Amino acid sequence: MKKSIQILSMIMIGYLLPFSTFGQSTSSSSASLSLDQVIQYAMDHAPAMQQASLDQEIGDREVKSSLAGWYPQINASASGNKNIKLQQQPIGGELITFGQTYNSGLLLQVDQNLINRDQIFAGRTSRYVKQQYDQNKTDVQISTVVEVSKAYYDILLTYEQLNILEENLLRQEKQYKDAKSRFESGLVDKTDYQRAEITLSNIRSNNRRAQESVDAKIAYLKQLIGYPVEADISLDYSYEEMEQRALTDTTQIMLPENRIEYQQVETQATLAELNTGYQKWAYLPTLSANYNYNWLYFNNTFSDLYQTSYPKSSIGLTLSLPIFQGGKRHQDIKIAELQQNKIAVQRENLEKQINTEYITAMANYKSDLYEWRTIKRNMELAEEVYNIIKLQYDQGIKAYVDLIVAETELRTSQLSHYNAMYNLLASKLDLDRALGNIEINYTENN
Repeated sequence: MKKSIQILSMIMIGYLLPFSTFGQSTSSSSASLSLDQVIQYAMDHAPAMQQASLDQEIGDREVKSSLAGWYPQINASASGNKNIKLQQQPIGGELITFGQTYNSGLLLQVDQNLINRDQIFAGRTSRYVKQQYDQNKTDVQISTVVEVSKAYYDILLTYEQLNILEENLLRQEKQYKDAKSRFESGLVDKTDYQRAEITLSNIRSNNRRAQESVDAKIAYLKQLIGYPVEADISLDYSYEEMEQRALTDTTQIMLPENRIEYQQVETQATLAELNTGYQKWAYLPTLSANYNYNWLYFNNTFSDLYQTSYPKSSIGLTLSLPIFQGGKRHQDIKIAELQQNKIAVQRENLEKQINTEYITAMANYKSDLYEWRTIKRNMELAEEVYNIIKLQYDQGIKAYVDLIVAETELRTSQLSHYNAMYNLLASKLDLDRALGNIEINYTENN
């Protein structure tokens, strides 16, 4: 039977209204959020996701900026001068003065790149630069799914433990009352109810500690998903579904190319290869076309300066050919080739690292799976033992100390069972990540 675990009350409808995933209406209703809904909220609001989205947008703008050099570059400039001392030169025995006191100009310049290695390089790498930012966002999404899922499970299983402690608390309160009643009736000595009082105090202490820890865990989950601090949040899940999510196929084959980290290194290698080619293009000339139109104004009187213009215009080509750069081109090529070698070493080391992570994650998962099954079986046995001893104690066959031991073992096994379940779920997430199986099936709400 599905267990609905209420943490606090649901967030006010105003916060949930933008998200169609939650399917809330404008009425003031509350609902418990599933894991998928919490992750969807994190995809839209988590600080790490917002930063990754901004980085992606910045990268897209940077690519567009680098490609803008292929478009015509249009510039306008204006100037104005007052000649304090005009140039003079003797010609034919006369001293001739050149120029006028005031001059001004307005220039319109249009340049168009025809051959430019920087622009060629920008065009060839633009797709891979965008891919880098996309892969970075995917990496953040994967980390967000894993971290949010672990925090979500931690809260739910803590609440399951609280339920166990509450049940034990009620049971122990009844046992305490029964033990005290027997003492007052003269059937047993006072040590029975004193032991019951000690056990009751310990259970209350454990219960209080678990309740206090929930607040910190909820705060951590809110931080991860970008949830309003002042708003309440309510979670919903079934233990049976958690068990199903915890199981996986341990015969899956690990392929490094499925990991986002490997894909990122592959993109880096492609860009490094293109950069080496770019450095080898240093001998390419730069060719651009240009056109300008210049309005010139001259006059000895400032008030009459702009009455008459003397325009001029030109069109032409500019060719720049690098001939000798002091060995710079050769060194830049060597640096680019060494960077390629460095990335090749990084890729080889990453393959080994991924393999180690996979083996470690698989070992941890198998170990946690075995431990969970063992503890679950022990819990069932502890419950059976407790029921038998409780019946024997009620009939006066067993001493109270035996009942306390059985009750303690039952409580310990129940709490250990949920700890083991959390460890199994966490190791399952780590294994899926090591295999590259974390699925990102969430859409952004803009």
